[in-house]
Amino acid sequence: MTIQLTPSQRAILTHAHQHTEGKIIWFPENIKGGARQKVIDGLSKRTLITEGGKDWLMTAEGYEALGVPRKVPVSAQVLAEIIEVAERSKPRTRDNSKQAQVIAMLKRPEGATIPQICETTGWQQHTVRGTFAGAFKKKLRMETPRPRRLMDRGFTAPPDQEPSHENNDHHN
Repeated sequence: MTIQLTPSQRAILTHAHQHTEGKIIWFPENIKGGARQKVIDGLSKRTLITEGGKDWLMTAEGYEALGVPRKVPVSAQVLAEIIEVAERSKPRTRDNSKQAQVIAMLKRPEGATIPQICETTGWQQHTVRGTFAGAFKKKLRMETPRPRRLMDRGFTAPPDQEPSHENNDHHN
């Protein structure tokens, strides 16, 4: 059986569901004073809301009347599991960033081509070229990788050059 709601009741319950986890704290502008109490009484008599201390909260019937699932609080056990998984996952550092991958590829004797770098990092070609000009040259103060005279436009890093992180306040 579908529960019929007035437009005001629907607006109040929808706001409570979407913004306050079921707590009734908002009313339309045109519902003031005694009219608010009548709306609360009507929702309460139909068991769409219930009193919880000083507050009015949506009931399962209120969620059902809107046709939306009731929001369920996350248990302490589920929260602990989420935190554990997050702590086990490897955080991104400079050593395992895409930029570090590109530098390692360029240090190989054969260097790397733009398509190889795109495949490894998932970047577009313009992003690779921008990394050469921006991050390497300007930000890390590395010499821009120089093109090798190959048909595939391979690039190599200058020998034994490490990125300079001095005065570098930005992290990737």
